[in-house]
Amino acid sequence: MTTVDSAALLFDGPWQHRFVTANGARFHVAVAGPQDHDAPLVLLLHGVPQLWWAWRHQIPALADAGYRVAAMDLRGTGGSDKPPQGYDVPTLAADAAGVVRSLGAPGAVVVGQGTGGDVAWAVAARHPDVVRAIGVLAAPHPLDLLAVPRHPLPVASAALLAYVQLPSLPERAMTDGDLVARMFTHWGGVPTRPDRQALETYRRALRVPFAAHSQLEQLRWLVRSTPRPDGRRHRAALRAARPVPVLQVHGARDGLRPLQDAALRAPTAHVARPYRLEVLRDAGHFLTDHAPGHVAEILLDWLAEVAPVTG
Repeated sequence: MTTVDSAALLFDGPWQHRFVTANGARFHVAVAGPQDHDAPLVLLLHGVPQLWWAWRHQIPALADAGYRVAAMDLRGTGGSDKPPQGYDVPTLAADAAGVVRSLGAPGAVVVGQGTGGDVAWAVAARHPDVVRAIGVLAAPHPLDLLAVPRHPLPVASAALLAYVQLPSLPERAMTDGDLVARMFTHWGGVPTRPDRQALETYRRALRVPFAAHSQLEQLRWLVRSTPRPDGRRHRAALRAARPVPVLQVHGARDGLRPLQDAALRAPTAHVARPYRLEVLRDAGHFLTDHAPGHVAEILLDWLAEVAPVTG
């Protein structure tokens, strides 16, 4: 395997690259839009196996509308620090909350894709002082996932989720093999997206030393913590969360979280006020790649309600 320097992932575009310190680590963020503190801050959190660049289509759209945008590399990814531990959702949520504070904002709208959506739910529950509202893409509330009947995972998707729980082998398959492509194919639910060039960018990002292991540790924690005390404590924090405005966007072709309409529409009301649901019929799990323009339009329409630009 040829390793990749994280500096190679600081792609040029209508944004600037910054590094901020939060929660005892250093994080890379791509920032765009007005940088004064009067503009509403929107913090964007990618999922696995992505990086900040997953938001490349939405960053300029939000910035052009007057929002202060910060797309963050989560712990262990891209240009952010990759310590040997801290890939549990509570720690990732503390990282995100710390980034909001380090950017000098009184609060932010936190938007997460996939596992980044799990982090967004946790930021709202554990750090409500920094959250104005949350948007979650392909990330139903974790308590709903446990409580509401849902479609069984497709066989290939379930096998892949079980495989990544193994030690070492998935890391090698992610950097040297086709594991990333299989994630996007089976979990994504839309085999033709992302395109080959974008897929190669995601693969290169995982060849940064320790990045593949760090991202897989996020998936392992989500599965393994369920019966453990740390998982029970996290669910208790989620149950105690105060309601915040929530936008939930889900792809009908999602291969990792294939949900029935009832699972999407009902129980989230206990933590979402007001609550808005958008189901994209031709998209799957990786919505920022599957429906980039539609996602940007939905976000802008919702942001105008929960965090309007006043300048």
